[in-house]
Amino acid sequence: MRLSFTLSLTALAFGTFAFSQPPAPPKDSVAATVNGEKIMLSEVDAVLRATLPLTPLNAAQQRQMRTEVLTDLVDDVLLRQYLRKYGPKVDPSEIDSQLKAFGEKLKQEGKSLADFYKQTGQTEAQVRESWLIAMQLTGYVKSLATEEQLKAYFAANKDHFDRVQVKVRHIVLRVRKNATPVERAAAKEKLEAIRSEIAAGKLDFAMAARKHSQCPSGPTGGGIGFIFRKNGFMDEAFSKAAFALKPGELSGVVETEFGFHILQVTDRKPGTPTTYDKSATDVLDTYSDDFRVELIAKLRKQAQIAITVP
Repeated sequence: MRLSFTLSLTALAFGTFAFSQPPAPPKDSVAATVNGEKIMLSEVDAVLRATLPLTPLNAAQQRQMRTEVLTDLVDDVLLRQYLRKYGPKVDPSEIDSQLKAFGEKLKQEGKSLADFYKQTGQTEAQVRESWLIAMQLTGYVKSLATEEQLKAYFAANKDHFDRVQVKVRHIVLRVRKNATPVERAAAKEKLEAIRSEIAAGKLDFAMAARKHSQCPSGPTGGGIGFIFRKNGFMDEAFSKAAFALKPGELSGVVETEFGFHILQVTDRKPGTPTTYDKSATDVLDTYSDDFRVELIAKLRKQAQIAITVP
């Protein structure tokens, strides 16, 4: 499972932390239902225990983190349901081979599959299913995407495949997911005013971040270090805006699911130029990731989803 951008930034907002399991309820409860398929609270808590370091969260933080993890689990269920209908068949022996090879790799590192299952909070059946979904998705995308489409995707995302990096600092004003249009407009207007002061030279970016940014990076001037164009957890709108900037340039107000941001790039590493032929496997994998995001967005609009997480 890939953690969402919101979960990643929520993690930053709470610093170094982890899930602290509450007293176990008498019986497991349903956290969500997706087209009739249940996601149990124990599944959500297992992901949290495996994902986060061992520092306790308070009750409010725990509820928020459960909600963020549940978002990803709902996405996983939607994708699995879709691929059951439309994905290519995968021979179980292929997964057996993958599992055996992975076990050998772990053995060379002094670990075992049992260690991996314990560390990630998964059973062998869950790992096999995750691999099945990944293999089905890749096969499904292969059946749809033409080489011309993949080459065009490579050209449009050359910064990613060349491993270009930019060093970013930002100022963010958080906005609740259920915020009203008035609240969202007020946050955006406030950030636009801050940006205007920075652009006019009346306010230093780092000082503005320390004063206004609602991110743990704020006290240190808003710096979040170097990022890649596509790194698996950064919001697409955020990354796209960052890579459109030259060092020293200031972005407009950028909206993500986390809130409103203004960005400034302070450095850029050019990476190593590559070709489509050399990057073909990476191109397909990255294209599949983007395809997955777009597919799930469509599936969410059509699905019957009931969230009941405590």
